[in-house]
Amino acid sequence: MASEVRIKLLLECTECKRRNYATEKNKRNTTSKLELKKYCPWCKRHTPHREVKI
Repeated sequence: MASEVRIKLLLECTECKRRNYATEKNKRNTTSKLELKKYCPWCKRHTPHREVKI
């Protein structure tokens, strides 16, 4: 039951469209799409990474 609230998702680089990071979020507390500034090894710099479902 407790695992239904937390969903698994991937973070995709907004520039090269590669899926670099896997994470999870609480869908009750965070209803909007997650966007974090993370390091992309293919772009070789920090870029915004947006949530994509698995």
